[in-house]
Amino acid sequence: MSSPTIYAGPMPEADKPARFSVAKVAKFSVLGVVSLALLYAVWSLYLAGEPLFAVLVMAVLVGFALIYGNRRFYNARFVFPAVVTVGLFIAFPVLYTSYVGFTNYSASNLLSFHRVNEIHLSRVTVDKRSERPFFLLPAEGGYRLVLRGADGDFISEPFFADGTFLQLPMRQVDHVEALTGEFLAPRDMVRLRGELGAISALLPDGQRLTTSGIRTMAHVQPVFEELEDGRLRNRLDGGILVADHSVGFYRDEAGNQVTPGWRVNVGLDNFKRILLSEGIRGPMLEIFIWTVTFALLSVLFTFGVGVLLAVILQWEHLRFRGLYRILLILPYAVPGFISILVFRGLFNQNFGEINMILEAVFGIRPEWFTDPTLARAMTLIVNTWLGYPYMMLLAMGYLQSVPADHAKAAALEGASPVRTFFAITLPQILPPFAPMLISAFAFNFNNLVLILLLTRGLPDIPGTLIPAGSTDLLASFTYRISFMDSGQNFGLAGAIATLIFFIVGAMAYANFVALRRAVAAKGK
Repeated sequence: MSSPTIYAGPMPEADKPARFSVAKVAKFSVLGVVSLALLYAVWSLYLAGEPLFAVLVMAVLVGFALIYGNRRFYNARFVFPAVVTVGLFIAFPVLYTSYVGFTNYSASNLLSFHRVNEIHLSRVTVDKRSERPFFLLPAEGGYRLVLRGADGDFISEPFFADGTFLQLPMRQVDHVEALTGEFLAPRDMVRLRGELGAISALLPDGQRLTTSGIRTMAHVQPVFEELEDGRLRNRLDGGILVADHSVGFYRDEAGNQVTPGWRVNVGLDNFKRILLSEGIRGPMLEIFIWTVTFALLSVLFTFGVGVLLAVILQWEHLRFRGLYRILLILPYAVPGFISILVFRGLFNQNFGEINMILEAVFGIRPEWFTDPTLARAMTLIVNTWLGYPYMMLLAMGYLQSVPADHAKAAALEGASPVRTFFAITLPQILPPFAPMLISAFAFNFNNLVLILLLTRGLPDIPGTLIPAGSTDLLASFTYRISFMDSGQNFGLAGAIATLIFFIVGAMAYANFVALRRAVAAKGK
């Protein structure tokens, strides 16, 4: 019997596996669509004058195409979204804010040097003696420009107003009214104001007139001209402007700064102002102390109230425990900004219910919003109300994990309920609470929303160079400098934000180490 013949040649075309399955087609289609969308975003950001953001999106695009288009990077697909999120929304804002802290970026220094130069060169002056009213006369599918004046009327040949730059020779006529047709209505001329801006009228004596208003044309010339060495010369009075790149402003011959300015790197100047200027260092030190105090007391009060209520609700002989739980959780269910605004009304010095009750019972009307101490106490009261429900919910869960036998054994030894709690219960629930307490400290350290909605940082600290209030936290203090002050000093705010980042990081780490050591010591 002959052995079977084994065919080792190339497989028939019909037997080859499909090179591109439906799944692969769908995969590369999605990859292509997302890549095109990101590429469009890159191009749009570049055209909008944001090259830095365009580079960031381009980096995301390259990473996306490489990782999801190549099987060699299969494992990286699971961490790529997290890396992009951390990079775009955490690392980049921190780095960019720190970069702004080393610049003079402010309301007076928003633009680039090139743009500031364009603004100065685009300034024009109008010769009022040459100003004439103008009209449009429909003619042959287009218009004829008519200029009127005391020395006679002038008219052009027909032209089309399509936005192209035109220089229209004008000829003098005796009576414009004798021409056939009616002038274009004012509302129709307003619609053509963009096209008319590209038109200039050339009079027989050589004067060139351009639009100087909605209904007038005049001789218009630039105020400044750029010299070969980069200086700007004023055509009217011959004054010279020199660019001073150390401060980001043009200076005139008297040394005065001419706005607008441009962004420049100022090194450590903003940080030196924070540390050396008494008008900034003094209020900032006061605000820093209050911020740390506010964060610590907020954590202490919310933790204390939350754990106390949780312990009370754990008492098995307490009737209507379910109803009490619902009522005590309500502050957490209501949006925080609503609660803050309600408390702002309750603490109103003249019409608030709290002052009405205090006046009726004790005959006092505290000045909650004008007295610094009372204003700070009010913020702590409101923040405790907002924060205790979450601590209570956590404590109710952690208390369930504490063995009941421990409390019974302590009771048999004659320990009081208070001593049992501090000696047995609290050491067992504190370790799982530690991360929450640290995060609560960091959150309250930057609790911007509470301050802006409740007190807006008021009352102000007297004698400061920058806006600073007694209830301001470092976050709200920075916000007021950036967006609420008339100067809008983003550079100084960036420097303060950089310092806040390192301070909060160091304090959070120190708190973590201290709590870990305390828990370890109690566990021995």
